[in-house]
Amino acid sequence: MKITRNNPQPRLSASVSWGELIFLSGQTPKSSEQDITLQTREVLEKIDSLLSEAGSDNRHILSAQVWLKNMSRDFAAFNDAWVAWLPEGHSPARAAVQAEMARADILVEVMITAVKA
Repeated sequence: MKITRNNPQPRLSASVSWGELIFLSGQTPKSSEQDITLQTREVLEKIDSLLSEAGSDNRHILSAQVWLKNMSRDFAAFNDAWVAWLPEGHSPARAAVQAEMARADILVEVMITAVKA
């Protein structure tokens, strides 16, 4: 099977497809606003776009890894945006942890594994 790399950079590709599997790199928000709901929505929009480019959507997500800068402050609001975004009955396997981010203004990062639609 062929490996397809979407928008390859020296350190990473935005996504990589192999067969029916799609692996997204960790997606971070565009905004530096310290608002977890805004940042989460931006991340989910980026995920939607990358999945669409790879021939999939959020109904075909197998697993998600979530990193939050401040779990105690932001977990509930992140979950509210996440649940609103996911179609009912299509919840993936998921883990969420608190982590130090690469930039001080990032509150959330999400990495996805999905299958083609």
